[in-house]
Amino acid sequence: MIRILGYGAVVAALTLAVYGLVAAAWGVRARQAALIRSARAAAYLNAALLVAANVLMVYALLPHDFSISYVAQVGSRATPAWVSIVSLWSSLEGSILFWGMVLALYTAGAMYFTRSSLGALGAYANAVMLGVGAFFYLLLAGPANPFRTVFPVPADGPGPNPLLQNHYLMAVHPPLLYLGYVGMTVPFGFAMGALLSGRLDDTWLRVTRRWTLTAWMFLSLAIMAGMWWSYEVLGWGGYWAWDPVENASFMPWLTATAFLHSVMVQERRAMLRVWNLSLIVSTFLLTVLGTFLTRSGVLSSVHAFGEGPIGLYFLVFIAVVLVFSLAMLAGRSTELKSTGSMDSMLSRESVFLLNNLLLTAFTFTVLLGTLYPLLAEALRGVKVSVGAPFFNKMTLPICAALLFLVGMGPMLPWRVADRQQLKRTFVAPATGLLLTLAGALVAGVRSPYGLLAFAFAGFALVSNLQEFAQATAARRRHAGLPVLPALLSLFRVNPRRFGGYTAHIGIIIAAIGIAASSEFRTEREATMKPGDTLEVGGYKLRFDDLQGYDEPHRFVVAANFSILSGARTTGKMNPRLNYYTARGGEPVTTPSVRSRATNDLYMTLLAFEQDGSTATVSVIVEPLVSWIWVGGMIVALGAILAIRPARARRVAETAAAPAAAVEVA
Repeated sequence: MIRILGYGAVVAALTLAVYGLVAAAWGVRARQAALIRSARAAAYLNAALLVAANVLMVYALLPHDFSISYVAQVGSRATPAWVSIVSLWSSLEGSILFWGMVLALYTAGAMYFTRSSLGALGAYANAVMLGVGAFFYLLLAGPANPFRTVFPVPADGPGPNPLLQNHYLMAVHPPLLYLGYVGMTVPFGFAMGALLSGRLDDTWLRVTRRWTLTAWMFLSLAIMAGMWWSYEVLGWGGYWAWDPVENASFMPWLTATAFLHSVMVQERRAMLRVWNLSLIVSTFLLTVLGTFLTRSGVLSSVHAFGEGPIGLYFLVFIAVVLVFSLAMLAGRSTELKSTGSMDSMLSRESVFLLNNLLLTAFTFTVLLGTLYPLLAEALRGVKVSVGAPFFNKMTLPICAALLFLVGMGPMLPWRVADRQQLKRTFVAPATGLLLTLAGALVAGVRSPYGLLAFAFAGFALVSNLQEFAQATAARRRHAGLPVLPALLSLFRVNPRRFGGYTAHIGIIIAAIGIAASSEFRTEREATMKPGDTLEVGGYKLRFDDLQGYDEPHRFVVAANFSILSGARTTGKMNPRLNYYTARGGEPVTTPSVRSRATNDLYMTLLAFEQDGSTATVSVIVEPLVSWIWVGGMIVALGAILAIRPARARRVAETAAAPAAAVEVA
């Protein structure tokens, strides 16, 4: 019954999506308001159907209904309940089912909040989003159907991939990633709606700004959670390896970040209209490409490209979207000409333009490095590897330049900068640059990019904090507020501007954490007997014993260590190897991590003697690595603050305040 209901919901959703697409487009052409309303109703009902299909799948996963193909593929009676639930997105069919639900909810939400104001633009946007939904529902109804029947019914299943059930972040990272990926469909839908309807003013930008920021926030959190998961699970002590899966999520984040900056230039200076539409199209296509790369099997073998139907479906869809988008942009090119112009290179819009060029170059570099091995194998039959050395060599200069621009942007006004005012504004950030550079040199940093990272981080941090300080002082003078209320009022008066500066600060803090953990990392590997001690990076560790025990879904071997301060024990470390017998019994590393504000102590069990006489461990001390996650949280906070609407009486309250306190960025 679950199989029939779930598959029926998917087929009904596909039918409704196709109907809604046609009804919305025909309703605009024929000026039939009833058809447009029925298309909006189709979006609402679609959301309900996809939620029902996902709930039914979870209902099948929890009691282990192995007669359903997806449950037989990823379920196991030994797995804990939370693992069974998150198995929903642990493999191809389930992840597309979850994607479909998120997309249906985004589409319904966007239609509900714009139901009475956009006319043809909103109807066409609905048609585009339902069309995207129809593609994914077609996959669910055909090649990626998770509700197929299994016969004979197996007594048990293998459970999800061991790496995906080895840490609770499996419950966090994929949903955040899909909320970010799928959310980019909304600005894409409205951008295409603007082109189809001919309503080419800034309406679609205003309508989708919060939707784009929301998706960008989720994607930022997803990337940070993925880094954290890699750090906590894989046992190598790192958090970013330029793996194709990591790159797949990073590329749309880069183009979306470029869009969030360049859209302000369009709003303020009537420039970059075609560029902004192109960025939205690129971001959407990169989210689909990322799903194709991670879910089609092409990463494990290029030959899966032509053998599996999912890869072919995705390639056709990407091609259709690309051709359709380019045709729409070309058809409206004469109407999209910018009316504004660049007044000076010393202006905020020039910094945003350079920022966009660097982010685009960054995206192209990552795309080239990710796809080149696949293309080389497909075209020439040669296996090549593009690893971290290539990406670091090509992207570190771009990262340094972007970090510098994070500091330059806030200091420059729109149009033309007053050189004397700029000199005064430049003093504090320049001092921050010199002090952090000197501090890095004293601490022993010698690599050029390490020095640039610390110096530009100091420059950018002081620059952004200076904006808060000046605006708070202005609010105090003109509103008579104490310091803290004056500071908090900035987020009510101009949440977009100061939310953006908050996100900048988060990025700067994360950059400092990355630079410090890379430059000052200490690592040792040793084979130890019980009672032996090891000193690494100021820590003294004693190997106590080796312990083996069963858990419901795995067998665990743990090495127990004590952290010593003199004769006193100040903490425990328990690196483990987990054996998932249902998945072949290969050991999965589970490092033990002790995080502090100053550094992380990171231990991995590499090997052991079965009689417990020795254990081989890797011990890493990484300074400030936890500040990477803190920076990510601050970035998300900045996005949340920027999403909030400004106070309705903002203009009346701040008309007399100086530009530093009220300028809309």
